[in-house]
Amino acid sequence: MANYTTADIKALREKTGAGMLDVKKALDEADGDQAKALEIIRVKGLKGLAKREGRSTSDGLVAAQVVATEDGQTGVLIELNSETDFVAKSEPFIELAGQVLSAATALASENLGIVLGSPLTSKKGTVQDAIDAVSATLGERIQLRRIGVVSGEHVEVYLHRTNKDLPPQVGVLVATDAKGAAVAHDIAMHIAAYSPVYLTREAVPADVVASERRIAEETAVAEGKNEKAIPKIVEGRLNGFFKENVLVDQAFAKDPKTTVGKVLAEAGGLVDGFVRFRVGA
Repeated sequence: MANYTTADIKALREKTGAGMLDVKKALDEADGDQAKALEIIRVKGLKGLAKREGRSTSDGLVAAQVVATEDGQTGVLIELNSETDFVAKSEPFIELAGQVLSAATALASENLGIVLGSPLTSKKGTVQDAIDAVSATLGERIQLRRIGVVSGEHVEVYLHRTNKDLPPQVGVLVATDAKGAAVAHDIAMHIAAYSPVYLTREAVPADVVASERRIAEETAVAEGKNEKAIPKIVEGRLNGFFKENVLVDQAFAKDPKTTVGKVLAEAGGLVDGFVRFRVGA
Protein backbone atom coordinates (compact mmCIF):
# COMPACT_ATOMS: atom_id res chain seq x y z
CA MET A 1 0.00 0.00 0.00
CA ALA A 2 1.28 3.46 -0.91
CA ASN A 3 2.59 5.59 1.93
CA TYR A 4 0.15 8.51 2.15
CA THR A 5 -2.66 9.78 4.36
CA THR A 6 -6.09 11.31 3.97
CA ALA A 7 -4.48 14.67 4.65
CA ASP A 8 -2.11 14.07 1.71
CA ILE A 9 -5.09 13.39 -0.57
CA LYS A 10 -6.84 16.55 0.60
CA ALA A 11 -3.71 18.67 0.15
CA LEU A 12 -3.14 17.44 -3.41
CA ARG A 13 -6.80 17.95 -4.30
CA GLU A 14 -6.68 21.54 -3.06
CA LYS A 15 -3.45 22.15 -4.95
CA THR A 16 -4.62 20.69 -8.26
CA GLY A 17 -8.41 20.76 -8.23
CA ALA A 18 -8.30 17.14 -9.48
CA GLY A 19 -10.92 14.55 -8.52
CA MET A 20 -10.53 12.26 -5.54
CA LEU A 21 -10.01 9.13 -7.66
CA ASP A 22 -7.41 10.80 -9.89
CA VAL A 23 -5.48 12.02 -6.85
CA LYS A 24 -5.49 8.58 -5.21
CA LYS A 25 -4.34 6.91 -8.42
CA ALA A 26 -1.52 9.44 -8.80
CA LEU A 27 -0.40 8.97 -5.20
CA ASP A 28 -0.51 5.20 -5.63
CA GLU A 29 1.61 5.44 -8.75
CA ALA A 30 4.03 7.84 -7.04
CA ASP A 31 4.19 5.68 -3.90
CA GLY A 32 2.96 8.60 -1.81
CA ASP A 33 5.43 11.17 -3.17
CA GLN A 34 3.45 14.44 -3.44
CA ALA A 35 5.76 16.10 -5.96
CA LYS A 36 5.80 13.06 -8.22
CA ALA A 37 2.02 12.65 -7.92
CA LEU A 38 1.57 16.28 -8.95
CA GLU A 39 3.73 15.66 -12.03
CA ILE A 40 1.69 12.56 -12.91
CA ILE A 41 -1.56 14.53 -12.69
CA ARG A 42 -0.12 17.28 -14.89
CA VAL A 43 1.22 14.87 -17.54
CA LYS A 44 -2.12 13.08 -17.74
CA GLY A 45 -3.81 16.45 -18.00
CA LEU A 46 -1.61 17.54 -20.90
CA LYS A 47 -2.56 14.41 -22.81
CA GLY A 48 -6.20 15.31 -22.37
CA LEU A 49 -6.03 18.92 -23.57
CA ALA A 50 -7.28 18.14 -27.06
CA LYS A 51 -10.20 16.12 -25.70
CA ARG A 52 -11.27 19.08 -23.56
CA GLU A 53 -11.18 21.60 -26.42
CA GLY A 54 -14.91 21.45 -27.09
CA ARG A 55 -16.09 21.50 -23.48
CA SER A 56 -18.18 24.35 -22.17
CA THR A 57 -16.53 26.88 -19.85
CA SER A 58 -19.36 28.65 -18.06
CA ASP A 59 -17.77 29.06 -14.62
CA GLY A 60 -14.71 31.07 -13.62
CA LEU A 61 -13.95 34.52 -12.30
CA VAL A 62 -13.40 38.16 -13.14
CA ALA A 63 -10.33 40.10 -12.02
CA ALA A 64 -9.28 43.72 -12.47
CA GLN A 65 -6.31 46.01 -12.04
CA VAL A 66 -5.84 49.77 -12.30
CA VAL A 67 -2.49 51.42 -13.07
CA ALA A 68 -1.38 55.03 -13.23
CA THR A 69 -0.69 56.64 -16.60
CA GLU A 70 0.54 60.04 -17.74
CA ASP A 71 -3.05 61.21 -18.24
CA GLY A 72 -4.63 59.53 -15.22
CA GLN A 73 -5.41 55.84 -14.88
CA THR A 74 -6.06 52.76 -17.01
CA GLY A 75 -8.11 49.83 -15.80
CA VAL A 76 -8.08 46.28 -17.17
CA LEU A 77 -10.78 43.68 -16.53
CA ILE A 78 -10.51 40.01 -17.52
CA GLU A 79 -12.88 37.05 -17.51
CA LEU A 80 -11.14 33.69 -17.09
CA ASN A 81 -13.40 30.67 -17.49
CA SER A 82 -13.36 27.11 -16.20
CA GLU A 83 -15.79 24.21 -16.53
CA THR A 84 -16.75 24.01 -12.85
CA ASP A 85 -16.93 26.26 -9.80
CA PHE A 86 -14.72 23.75 -7.97
CA VAL A 87 -11.81 24.67 -10.22
CA ALA A 88 -12.79 28.37 -10.28
CA LYS A 89 -12.10 28.64 -6.54
CA SER A 90 -8.92 26.53 -6.58
CA GLU A 91 -5.59 28.12 -5.74
CA PRO A 92 -3.89 27.30 -9.09
CA PHE A 93 -6.77 28.86 -11.06
CA ILE A 94 -6.82 32.03 -8.97
CA GLU A 95 -3.03 32.32 -9.24
CA LEU A 96 -3.27 31.87 -13.02
CA ALA A 97 -5.87 34.64 -13.19
CA GLY A 98 -3.41 36.97 -11.47
CA GLN A 99 -0.68 36.13 -13.98
CA VAL A 100 -3.02 36.62 -16.95
CA LEU A 101 -4.26 39.92 -15.53
CA SER A 102 -0.69 41.18 -15.07
CA ALA A 103 0.14 40.37 -18.69
CA ALA A 104 -3.07 41.98 -19.99
CA THR A 105 -2.47 45.08 -17.85
CA ALA A 106 1.09 45.45 -19.13
CA LEU A 107 -0.26 45.50 -22.70
CA ALA A 108 -3.50 47.40 -21.96
CA SER A 109 -4.99 45.55 -24.93
CA GLU A 110 -8.41 43.98 -25.45
CA ASN A 111 -7.02 41.78 -28.23
CA LEU A 112 -7.12 38.17 -26.99
CA GLY A 113 -4.60 36.94 -29.56
CA ILE A 114 -2.04 39.55 -28.57
CA VAL A 115 -2.42 38.86 -24.85
CA LEU A 116 -2.43 35.05 -25.19
CA GLY A 117 0.73 35.19 -27.28
CA SER A 118 2.56 37.58 -24.96
CA PRO A 119 5.25 36.43 -22.50
CA LEU A 120 4.35 36.14 -18.84
CA THR A 121 5.89 38.73 -16.58
CA SER A 122 6.55 36.22 -13.79
CA LYS A 123 7.28 32.92 -15.58
CA LYS A 124 8.72 31.54 -18.80
CA GLY A 125 6.47 30.96 -21.78
CA THR A 126 3.39 32.76 -23.00
CA VAL A 127 0.04 33.41 -21.38
CA GLN A 128 -1.44 30.57 -23.44
CA ASP A 129 1.33 28.24 -22.25
CA ALA A 130 0.44 29.05 -18.65
CA ILE A 131 -3.25 28.45 -19.31
CA ASP A 132 -2.49 25.09 -20.94
CA ALA A 133 -0.25 24.05 -18.04
CA VAL A 134 -2.87 24.81 -15.40
CA SER A 135 -5.58 23.22 -17.55
CA ALA A 136 -3.47 20.08 -17.66
CA THR A 137 -3.01 20.05 -13.91
CA LEU A 138 -6.64 20.72 -13.06
CA GLY A 139 -8.10 18.47 -15.74
CA GLU A 140 -10.50 21.09 -17.11
CA ARG A 141 -10.62 23.36 -20.10
CA ILE A 142 -9.61 26.92 -19.17
CA GLN A 143 -10.31 29.88 -21.44
CA LEU A 144 -9.50 33.56 -21.38
CA ARG A 145 -12.86 34.72 -22.68
CA ARG A 146 -12.53 38.50 -22.88
CA ILE A 147 -10.63 41.59 -21.79
CA GLY A 148 -11.93 45.10 -21.18
CA VAL A 149 -9.84 48.27 -20.99
CA VAL A 150 -10.91 51.79 -19.99
CA SER A 151 -8.90 54.95 -19.35
CA GLY A 152 -9.63 58.29 -17.73
CA GLU A 153 -8.54 60.71 -15.05
CA HIS A 154 -9.97 58.21 -12.58
CA VAL A 155 -10.87 54.53 -12.98
CA GLU A 156 -13.07 52.81 -10.41
CA VAL A 157 -13.21 49.03 -9.91
CA TYR A 158 -16.10 47.07 -8.47
CA LEU A 159 -16.00 43.27 -8.15
CA HIS A 160 -19.07 41.43 -6.89
CA ARG A 161 -19.36 37.90 -5.50
CA THR A 162 -22.67 36.26 -6.38
CA ASN A 163 -21.63 33.41 -4.09
CA LYS A 164 -19.54 34.09 -0.99
CA ASP A 165 -17.66 30.82 -1.47
CA LEU A 166 -16.52 31.67 -5.01
CA PRO A 167 -14.29 34.35 -6.57
CA PRO A 168 -15.96 37.48 -8.02
CA GLN A 169 -18.42 36.72 -10.80
CA VAL A 170 -19.34 40.29 -11.82
CA GLY A 171 -16.75 42.94 -12.59
CA VAL A 172 -17.10 46.62 -13.50
CA LEU A 173 -14.66 49.33 -14.54
CA VAL A 174 -15.81 52.95 -14.75
CA ALA A 175 -13.63 55.73 -16.16
CA THR A 176 -14.52 59.27 -15.03
CA ASP A 177 -13.00 62.72 -14.94
CA ALA A 178 -11.62 64.02 -11.64
CA LYS A 179 -14.95 65.38 -10.40
CA GLY A 180 -16.76 62.20 -11.35
CA ALA A 181 -14.48 60.22 -9.03
CA ALA A 182 -16.65 61.26 -6.07
CA VAL A 183 -19.60 59.20 -7.35
CA ALA A 184 -17.67 56.62 -9.38
CA HIS A 185 -18.01 53.83 -6.81
CA ASP A 186 -21.77 54.20 -6.55
CA ILE A 187 -22.06 54.26 -10.34
CA ALA A 188 -19.88 51.14 -10.63
CA MET A 189 -22.18 49.33 -8.20
CA HIS A 190 -25.18 50.56 -10.19
CA ILE A 191 -23.69 49.19 -13.43
CA ALA A 192 -23.10 45.81 -11.77
CA ALA A 193 -26.78 45.64 -10.78
CA TYR A 194 -28.50 47.25 -13.79
CA SER A 195 -26.34 46.05 -16.72
CA PRO A 196 -26.45 49.11 -19.02
CA VAL A 197 -25.32 48.47 -22.58
CA TYR A 198 -24.52 52.02 -23.74
CA LEU A 199 -23.11 55.11 -22.06
CA THR A 200 -25.31 57.72 -23.81
CA ARG A 201 -28.12 57.78 -26.36
CA GLU A 202 -25.63 59.01 -28.94
CA ALA A 203 -23.59 55.83 -28.39
CA VAL A 204 -26.48 53.57 -29.45
CA PRO A 205 -25.82 52.44 -33.06
CA ALA A 206 -28.17 53.92 -35.63
CA ASP A 207 -29.29 50.49 -36.84
CA VAL A 208 -30.27 49.51 -33.28
CA VAL A 209 -32.35 52.68 -32.89
CA ALA A 210 -33.98 52.09 -36.28
CA SER A 211 -34.81 48.49 -35.34
CA GLU A 212 -36.33 49.50 -32.00
CA ARG A 213 -38.35 52.23 -33.69
CA ARG A 214 -39.66 49.78 -36.32
CA ILE A 215 -40.60 47.19 -33.69
CA ALA A 216 -42.38 49.83 -31.61
CA GLU A 217 -44.34 51.03 -34.67
CA GLU A 218 -45.29 47.52 -35.81
CA THR A 219 -46.38 46.64 -32.28
CA ALA A 220 -48.54 49.76 -32.02
CA VAL A 221 -50.20 48.97 -35.35
CA ALA A 222 -50.79 45.35 -34.31
CA GLU A 223 -52.37 46.60 -31.09
CA GLY A 224 -54.83 48.66 -33.11
CA LYS A 225 -53.63 52.04 -31.81
CA ASN A 226 -55.03 55.21 -33.35
CA GLU A 227 -52.95 56.08 -36.41
CA LYS A 228 -52.47 59.68 -35.32
CA ALA A 229 -51.24 58.57 -31.88
CA ILE A 230 -48.70 56.07 -33.21
CA PRO A 231 -45.75 58.51 -33.65
CA LYS A 232 -46.07 59.62 -30.02
CA ILE A 233 -46.42 56.02 -28.83
CA VAL A 234 -43.32 55.01 -30.79
CA GLU A 235 -41.26 57.82 -29.26
CA GLY A 236 -42.49 56.86 -25.80
CA ARG A 237 -41.45 53.24 -26.28
CA LEU A 238 -38.12 54.28 -27.75
CA ASN A 239 -37.52 56.42 -24.66
CA GLY A 240 -38.33 53.35 -22.59
CA PHE A 241 -35.62 51.43 -24.45
CA PHE A 242 -33.11 54.19 -23.72
CA LYS A 243 -34.04 54.29 -20.03
CA GLU A 244 -33.47 50.55 -19.78
CA ASN A 245 -30.21 50.32 -21.73
CA VAL A 246 -28.42 53.69 -21.56
CA LEU A 247 -26.39 54.31 -18.39
CA VAL A 248 -27.04 58.04 -17.96
CA ASP A 249 -30.78 57.54 -18.58
CA GLN A 250 -31.23 54.70 -16.08
CA ALA A 251 -32.94 55.26 -12.73
CA PHE A 252 -30.13 55.40 -10.17
CA ALA A 253 -29.87 52.24 -8.05
CA LYS A 254 -29.44 54.12 -4.75
CA ASP A 255 -32.25 56.59 -5.52
CA PRO A 256 -34.68 55.53 -8.30
CA LYS A 257 -36.28 59.01 -8.23
CA THR A 258 -33.24 60.39 -10.05
CA THR A 259 -31.07 59.19 -12.91
CA VAL A 260 -27.38 58.34 -13.21
CA GLY A 261 -27.00 61.34 -15.51
CA LYS A 262 -28.42 63.69 -12.88
CA VAL A 263 -26.16 62.20 -10.19
CA LEU A 264 -23.17 62.94 -12.40
CA ALA A 265 -24.43 66.44 -13.16
CA GLU A 266 -24.82 67.22 -9.45
CA ALA A 267 -21.22 66.10 -8.90
CA GLY A 268 -20.10 68.16 -11.90
CA GLY A 269 -18.50 65.04 -13.35
CA LEU A 270 -18.51 62.90 -16.47
CA VAL A 271 -18.20 59.19 -17.25
CA ASP A 272 -15.81 58.55 -20.13
CA GLY A 273 -16.51 54.83 -20.45
CA PHE A 274 -17.33 51.61 -18.64
CA VAL A 275 -16.97 47.85 -18.94
CA ARG A 276 -19.12 45.19 -17.25
CA PHE A 277 -18.47 41.45 -17.32
CA ARG A 278 -20.54 38.69 -15.73
CA VAL A 279 -19.01 35.23 -15.82
CA GLY A 280 -20.69 33.10 -18.45
CA ALA A 281 -23.09 35.83 -19.63
